[in-house]
Amino acid sequence: MLKKFHGVTCNPTLLERANETCTVSNLHKLAAEALTYTNEFMCQSWGSDSQEMYDNGMKISEPDRDKIVIKVPVTKEGTVAATQLQKSGVRICLTACYGSKQALVAAGMGVEYIAPYLGRMTDNGKNGFDECVKMQQIVDGLQADTRILAASIRDAESLADLAAEGLDTFTFSPDVARQLFDEPLTLSAAEEFEKAAARGSQT
Repeated sequence: MLKKFHGVTCNPTLLERANETCTVSNLHKLAAEALTYTNEFMCQSWGSDSQEMYDNGMKISEPDRDKIVIKVPVTKEGTVAATQLQKSGVRICLTACYGSKQALVAAGMGVEYIAPYLGRMTDNGKNGFDECVKMQQIVDGLQADTRILAASIRDAESLADLAAEGLDTFTFSPDVARQLFDEPLTLSAAEEFEKAAARGSQT
């Protein structure tokens, strides 16, 4: 079940947007900072082939392989690198997932996570919600330990809808997290409680 907020994730695109360099040394710095607040840091390896992705993944995860999860895309080269990284004791998240069939790859490999991009699938004409739900059904049906890490979530309603279908692992922005507490009726009720408390304290 969804127990708490934890973990930090990034990828080369997010690093670029944040004006952070995509280097091993900088990822070590970011991981060290993040792990003072949480118990998991996900970051993406890169490379033109599986060997380069493997080498970078090993270097990135070196400071703490219990808490640093290496992301690799669900491509042929990426999955080869992921297999080798797993054998070397590295935790793996297959990322850039755009189709439910890719959950079969993740489950078959026994990786810890696979990250489907909900919003981006929908942007590209797919039913992102249905794809994510089907992925969860696949790993459940195969009794695999792989967790569906739903990503590219743009609003709290999508988060709630996915949770109602049995998904329990998500990555989302601070804006979406704030939306979880943004319910006008609740805010109105809380305001009325405070007014009643103030009136009661005067008697």
